[in-house]
Amino acid sequence: MSENPVELFDMHIAHVGINAENPEQAKRIAERFSVLMGLPVNEVPVSFFSDTLVETMKQNGRGTHGHIGFAVNDIVAAEKWFSDRGFEINEESRALYEDGSTKLVYFKEEIGGFAIHLCRE
Repeated sequence: MSENPVELFDMHIAHVGINAENPEQAKRIAERFSVLMGLPVNEVPVSFFSDTLVETMKQNGRGTHGHIGFAVNDIVAAEKWFSDRGFEINEESRALYEDGSTKLVYFKEEIGGFAIHLCRE
């Protein structure tokens, strides 16, 4: 069996999260990514998305510098795989879909000042 989660779970970067100080700054950051890469800006309750590539939080979100979301094709199996290798899941961060399945969940450990979460494709 492969020891590479990219191969095992078709893992890829879903988005990079940037922490802003307030909603106004977050909007300005998202608009700059729009100009830089031609990405449409989509506002949601807690952030602005620049397409799906960059999420700018309206406040200081998780992670010292922000967060990185990794999409996987089987979040349950990926959680187990990472847990078996010593990466603890932050259960308080778990977000669910209406059917009770996991939408996203963060690890407890930051890496390089970034919070890391798994999400479904």
